[in-house]
Formats: sequence, structure tokens, C-alpha cells
Amino acid sequence: MDFYFPTELGEQLAFAAAAFTALTGFIIMFAPGYAMRLVGVMPREGRRDGYAEQRSVGGFYLGFGLSAIMLAQDWIYMALGVSFAMAAFARIISLLSDKGSTILNYLLLVVQIVLAALPLAYVFGFFSA
Repeated sequence: MDFYFPTELGEQLAFAAAAFTALTGFIIMFAPGYAMRLVGVMPREGRRDGYAEQRSVGGFYLGFGLSAIMLAQDWIYMALGVSFAMAAFARIISLLSDKGSTILNYLLLVVQIVLAALPLAYVFGFFSA
């Protein structure tokens, strides 16, 4: 089986969003302490559950990103885009109701919007061949 790399620009951008998702998941899964420090959260003293939760989320991101890369189907790209759109919506809710108005939250909101837009733009045909 050969490795499939898309030839159209739109699918390449959707592929890049999936690859970024997988890479982020890999980092979160295998370096949860670094990932938590990067976003400014740490587990409480004596409780190690936060690491397990981070590794689990990282595994989900890694699996979702790799699935999108390996299957390269419109519905998978749509699921990836919609998932990031819902994550961005949840971050907006947090910004408005949790008083989480920080530069990091706004930066992560932009990243989530871009990761939602790239696969969705491809699926809905905003990129011409």
C-alpha cells in the first residue's frame, strides 16, 4: 500500500490540518507535562489523574488525525472540521462566561478556527482544482 499525498490544494490543506492534529496529539500523549505547562494547567499535588486525562486526549487527537490522513475521505475531513468548529465554539463560550479572556485563549481560538476551516473549506468546495 502506497502513502497517499493529495494533489489538489484544498485537500492538501485539509491533510495539513489532519497532520497538525496528529502531531499535536502525539506531543500531548507522550509529553503531557510539557503540554500542560504550555497551556498553563497542572494537576493538583498528590493527584496524577491530570496526566492520564491529557494522555487520553492526546491519543484521541493522534487517532483522529491519523485516521483522516490514512482514509482521506470527505466525510472524515468533515468530521475533523466540525469537531474543531465545536471546540472553537466551546472556547468562545468559555471566553464569555468563564472570564477566560487571555492571549493564550484567543491564540488557541484562532488555531481551532483555522483547523476547522481548512477541512471544511475543502469538503464544501471552496478550493477549485
